[in-house]
Amino acid sequence: MNKLYLSPKPKRRTFWKLFLLFCLLSLAGIYVSLTNGTFDLSPKDVLRTLLRIHPVEDYDLVIFDFRLPRIVLGALVGFGLGIAGAVLQGISRNSLADPGILGIHAAAGAFVVLFMFLTAGTMKAPAWLSVMSMPMFGFIGGLVAVVMLFIFARQHGEFHPQQLILVGIALASGFGAVTLYVSLKMDAQNFEAATVWLAGSVYNANWRQVLSTLPWLVILTPVIWRRAAVLDLMQLHEVSVKGVGVAVGRERQILLLCCVGLVSACVSVSGSIGFVGLIAPHIARRMIGNTYRYIVPLCGVIGLLMVIIADFIGKTVFAPAELPVGIVVSIIGVPYFIFLLFKTRVR
Repeated sequence: MNKLYLSPKPKRRTFWKLFLLFCLLSLAGIYVSLTNGTFDLSPKDVLRTLLRIHPVEDYDLVIFDFRLPRIVLGALVGFGLGIAGAVLQGISRNSLADPGILGIHAAAGAFVVLFMFLTAGTMKAPAWLSVMSMPMFGFIGGLVAVVMLFIFARQHGEFHPQQLILVGIALASGFGAVTLYVSLKMDAQNFEAATVWLAGSVYNANWRQVLSTLPWLVILTPVIWRRAAVLDLMQLHEVSVKGVGVAVGRERQILLLCCVGLVSACVSVSGSIGFVGLIAPHIARRMIGNTYRYIVPLCGVIGLLMVIIADFIGKTVFAPAELPVGIVVSIIGVPYFIFLLFKTRVR
């Protein structure tokens, strides 16, 4: 039987099986990433270090200062981008919508690079403000992109899928040019840091970045999940959704703001990691159907797993050199995107 037509209870059981499967795969990826690298550790050493049993200073440095922040940050970024992609595809009714393709990534990145250029690492502010300042700049950039999408991609109050993609590509190109111009104005040290960051990397991850990203996910993810039924209704025609009493404009704006918040928080700490928000929803829909109550959390764990695995591949396959996680994901994502474009065109 097609999973789209499963009764609620079997579908719920299927969801929990898939959710637990991806959680276990993620734990396996975390284990492999913790124990393997330039400095290999045994499972016993990792367990002793985490449980603080006869801690060794070198092991503490490797796990708590280098590997664990990188893994946790990559997991948070993948989780946020996966959910944001699912929501954007839902509110636009376009299976090709993605934070990167719609220009939200590029806009948030441009404003973060502008922040780096203006402050040059010399910002003096209270600790909590300095932690949240970069995501807030990214949030402003994402809002600018969304406003421009609203202006240019709507006709008679409705979004047109093809026009949305075209406007998004134009915005991504425009904000990408702004980013390049601003980065070229930087000094050599800051330019190098911005270049690595723009490629999509969690190489320099630290607990401060984790702290700046976590509140956005903790606050915005439940807001999105509580509107899963609204996302289901948005798959109908605009007139039909309004006919059942849904304030389409208000709900779409709330969901878009939540997406911008998630994407901006992720981009501010990891740079532009594309295609996670495109691939994760497609995998989730193939496995569980079109019910957003299940799609949203499943997209989160799929995105989490994708970034953890991509980061591990990037830091081990080409060791001692490292390939940014954004490039690894793109190597997988570009052929998949071309496949989706071809499939959509055939339909």
